[in-house]
Amino acid sequence: MLNEKKAVGHGLEEALPDVMMRVVSELHDVAYLIERIEPMLNALGEGAIANSADHVKVLQGIDLAVQKTRGLAEFIDTVTAAIPQSWLVDVSTALNLVKLADMQRSLASGLRHGHSQPLTEEAGDFEAF
Repeated sequence: MLNEKKAVGHGLEEALPDVMMRVVSELHDVAYLIERIEPMLNALGEGAIANSADHVKVLQGIDLAVQKTRGLAEFIDTVTAAIPQSWLVDVSTALNLVKLADMQRSLASGLRHGHSQPLTEEAGDFEAF
């Protein structure tokens, strides 16, 4: 995908479809990260607690969060297909609001290199709020 970037004033304008597809990619990454929680909760909740209504509700909530996140990604992906490449948007202000450095880089550059934390790598740093 070619990124059209045009400096205008102090902002950075990019093709809206390119920006939206980066958001789609981030949403798929979020769904993947949420989905990874479920097996851990199952392992922690084995036994009597696994049969509790609260445990089942939490697992159903995780499934719903994954489905909603993927659904939003697919919705944005489909809508983006109808947006002309000539529509530009200034992303500089929006990027300044993103606090996670990795997400900010991927949204700014348009380059995706897989998930934010693949299963084969050890846990990394995190940003506390």
